[in-house]
Amino acid sequence: MNIIKRLTSLLTVIFGVLLLTFLLIHLVPGDPVDVMLGESANMADREALRADLGLHQPLAKQFGSYLAKLMHGDLGLSIHTQTPIIDLIQARYPATLKLALLSLLIGIVIGVPLGIFSALKAGHWQDFVVTIVSVRLSAMPAFWLGPVLMLIFAVWLGWLPVSGMDSGTSIILPAVTLGFGLSAILTRMTRTSLLEVLNDDYIRTALAKGLSEQTVILRHALRAALLPIITIVGLQMGSLLAGTVITETIFSWDGVGRLLVESIEKRDYPVTQACVLMIALSYVLVNLATDVLYRLADPRVRHA
Repeated sequence: MNIIKRLTSLLTVIFGVLLLTFLLIHLVPGDPVDVMLGESANMADREALRADLGLHQPLAKQFGSYLAKLMHGDLGLSIHTQTPIIDLIQARYPATLKLALLSLLIGIVIGVPLGIFSALKAGHWQDFVVTIVSVRLSAMPAFWLGPVLMLIFAVWLGWLPVSGMDSGTSIILPAVTLGFGLSAILTRMTRTSLLEVLNDDYIRTALAKGLSEQTVILRHALRAALLPIITIVGLQMGSLLAGTVITETIFSWDGVGRLLVESIEKRDYPVTQACVLMIALSYVLVNLATDVLYRLADPRVRHA
């Protein structure tokens, strides 16, 4: 029954996202026919193209047709290129997933150890420095941090490519841009969670029995503090998949985020809807995976 409720909730969220996206993109000023033919095209050609694209139908009928095709796994064709949208998504999604996973890895590798260190040095100058750095990093938006890193490491030092996907090192700057913000959040969450656990009786008992501080922290305290950390990692993974829109645009990274921006600029409604659908699906599936990790990390959740 619990699984049915979760699936029903996920389907409701997806339907809501599809409906809201459909309405918003049709409310945005601009006409794909004008983009394709130009405003100087005659009325007959405009109406013929609009009928050919199905844009002459009422919005309710357009949305119903879209849902009917979607139920059969058909995302439709791009208005501009007449390319199957599923091919566009398959070509772009791996790049977005690769960028999101590397960013998540960078965030975890930096944030969790710093959070542990900060918790162990709570009240000392080291804790103060880590806190200040994490706050500063979390306050740096990607549209500011990305160009700064690009200017330093690509333009001034010449160590990394400015943008694009021409070499294996091209992913470093966009991944670091996203990973730094995540590391700041993970640092503060790990510190807070550990501080709540370190004063518990079973931690003091473990230390009194002669166990090393490292063993107590890694085997007992950190595991007990995992649930909030898993929550943040799960939510941020979904945010990374959605938040790569800005970063991919800055670094000319050919992922779903950049495809979404391009489709909005061209008023390519089917591609825009497909990109938002993939991002929404990724987000809800990551949240579902997070719930599963809850049950593996804490037996109390498993039997709740």
